[in-house]
Amino acid sequence: MNSHTTPLTDIIAKQIAATPQQRITFSHFMDLALYHPQYGYYSSGTVEIGSQGDFFTSTSVGADLGELLAEQFVEMWEILGHPRPFTLVEMGAGQGLLAADILHHLQQHHPDLLEALNYVIVEQAAALITQQRKLLQPWIDKNIHICWRDLGQIPQDSITGCFFSNELVDALPVHRVAIEQGQLREIYVTTADKEGEGVQFVEVSGEPSTPRLEEYFQQVGINLPANAYPDGYRTEVNLVALDWLATVANCLQRGYVLTIDYGYAAQRYYTPQRREGTLQCYYQHRSHDDPYTNIGHQDITAHIDWTALEHQGKRCGLQEVGFTKQGMFLMALGLGDRLSALSSGNLSVSEVLQRRDALHQLIDPAGLGGFGVLVQSGGLSEKEQERSLQGFQIPDSP
Repeated sequence: MNSHTTPLTDIIAKQIAATPQQRITFSHFMDLALYHPQYGYYSSGTVEIGSQGDFFTSTSVGADLGELLAEQFVEMWEILGHPRPFTLVEMGAGQGLLAADILHHLQQHHPDLLEALNYVIVEQAAALITQQRKLLQPWIDKNIHICWRDLGQIPQDSITGCFFSNELVDALPVHRVAIEQGQLREIYVTTADKEGEGVQFVEVSGEPSTPRLEEYFQQVGINLPANAYPDGYRTEVNLVALDWLATVANCLQRGYVLTIDYGYAAQRYYTPQRREGTLQCYYQHRSHDDPYTNIGHQDITAHIDWTALEHQGKRCGLQEVGFTKQGMFLMALGLGDRLSALSSGNLSVSEVLQRRDALHQLIDPAGLGGFGVLVQSGGLSEKEQERSLQGFQIPDSP
């Protein structure tokens, strides 16, 4: 739990010192580590994705995810009766790669939707917005309506279209809880003075900071604490994700919410055997479980509880359209056809192998293909709700 003193660690330490009990929730710590406006991991502008960075995403493998999602958005537009504008709200757009892939595909194959499109990017980090603007400038120059907004700036019932995210929710700040002597306790972060070691963050436990933590487990059908769970059991609760989905549902007038990420259903997430939870840190393609090192320079994530998002969606008036794995979703949208076409193309052997490897990464059930895809809808007529989406059809084998 040692940390070299940096401007960010000083800021965190000062915030801890300013609290009555000299501690902050882990959720607060994670929020500062990832999203501090100047020094946070995602805000600093130093995040690298891909072989030279800290982690891979589906967009760093190639353009296929964006192109196939574009096909799904076209179908959504058709189901909704070709509204103008049709708004896509991408939440957490990273470097802008997914947006560029979607826009390029629409430009090449569906110019009618591109003409009707309003593309909104929800992004907090100024450095990332700069990167996104630079990458998307060719479409801005063509007068395609692209804008940047905070989620809180989007008016209630104003969006007809689709809110979507790819690997966003896993990086939302989580509370950490533990079972001690049969009681649910929360993990807090405080400081310890050790001469010559700079700022050092340590964990302490205490009463839960909010009754929502205990209510959360009741809502997802988990009996915790209970005798089945060992003393010292730790896990996470993502209350921010619930608030995020409630805001999205409030902004959606007619359309869909599409969430891609890695996670488990509640019964699998909160098994007694998963006694350390799912929190992971990523630094230069190395994963570890110490969030108190490389602060501001490493990613911190926790798996999604899909059950919580499904239940929260229903509470907020959303209907579940479907849930599947990314591999199945992309196969249904045409990735199998892309694999089949490799043998009849004009690519060299090395190009075919490289292309096949990229496509297989997207559907590998042990990797990106094992990610979950949840689609929810709101404001649809009965007839519109009866239309199933292509991404949830049974795909043909390649």
